[in-house]
Amino acid sequence: MNRVVTQKVGQRQAAGLAFALCMITTAVNLQAPLYDTLAARDGLGVGAATIAFACYVVGIVPVLLGLNGLADRVGRKPLIITALLLCFLATAITLIVPGLVALGIARLLLGVSTGLTSAVAPGYMQILVAAKDKDKATNYVTASTALGFGLGAAVTSLFVFHTPSVSPPSLWLYLVAASLALLVVFTLKNGASIDSSLSPTKCPMLRLPSYPNGAWSFGLAILLAWATVGLVIAILPSALNQHGLSAWSGFATFGICSCGVLFQPWARKLAPYNATSLGLVILPIAYGLIAWGAVQGYLAAVLLGTVAASSACYGFIYLGGLSGVLAIAGTSATQASAGFFLMAYLGFSIPVITTGVLIDAVGHTLALTLFGLALLSGVLATLVLLQRLGRQAPALKLS
Repeated sequence: MNRVVTQKVGQRQAAGLAFALCMITTAVNLQAPLYDTLAARDGLGVGAATIAFACYVVGIVPVLLGLNGLADRVGRKPLIITALLLCFLATAITLIVPGLVALGIARLLLGVSTGLTSAVAPGYMQILVAAKDKDKATNYVTASTALGFGLGAAVTSLFVFHTPSVSPPSLWLYLVAASLALLVVFTLKNGASIDSSLSPTKCPMLRLPSYPNGAWSFGLAILLAWATVGLVIAILPSALNQHGLSAWSGFATFGICSCGVLFQPWARKLAPYNATSLGLVILPIAYGLIAWGAVQGYLAAVLLGTVAASSACYGFIYLGGLSGVLAIAGTSATQASAGFFLMAYLGFSIPVITTGVLIDAVGHTLALTLFGLALLSGVLATLVLLQRLGRQAPALKLS
């Protein structure tokens, strides 16, 4: 009886954390459909919009590099609370002073928020669910965060369709939802250090991201995947705007971020390196469909391509890659998770900024083509590394 009660409590706690994680990632792309409008309002181009977008990574990287030992000092719940407060502040800033500068500041705060979350969420969820049930914890984290990354953009697009605005009601609705998430998180138990042999004051604050043997190939895969996601979020609105379709960009963001959840049950049945490899095969094909549809103005091709890309990015590569890294990492889950997400967010920034600058210089068609060629080259190289991993670790499987 006590065991059943404990399991139910754990499930409620896990659901509460999943809701909070969804709200944190919902804030990240809440303003995505407004990028092109804000840039035009400030008299700036695609390159400036991508720089504001990439301020997100400026906030993430220092946290992942230098503060992933903080959770063992203060516990995991305070970091989730801090992340939600930062999301609230970032959204409020874009409401008060809408513009690219405000967007850049907000993206920086959102980066810090996501950095705090990324390093601790898998381990925290594991504590709430059950210490030995890594797969269930990973599934909760990947599903809730993937849904959130697209949800905010889609809701904003719905409001922009009805009444174009740089301060749509979706931002106000988010402030209400984030407040509710804060109340939920206060009811969660704190996640102490997994290593009970260390007191909180003796846990090292600086623990750099680690890459256990085999984790590097999963990191490269997520870098390529999230470079594609970043391009769709930051650059696709300007490409669609050439055909009067920019209001649909939020649905494209939802497609590439959130539809991957539908493919995660399939990914769970595959070994991590097989799931990740399948995602990499799909990725350049899906990108080609997105780029062609954006340049030619075929919205159906764009939306179909984003769903296909999402199956790769947030279905097979995200779940397979994170599961593989955690299976390899053992007790170093926090550092290995930080390393995985560090690679992801490097992909989210440098390739996107480079492509945005190229668009201002040579136009959408050539810039998107060059990105596609670089993506294909990276995919082929990563597939070779994953094949080697598959031969070396055939027992690494998802339950």
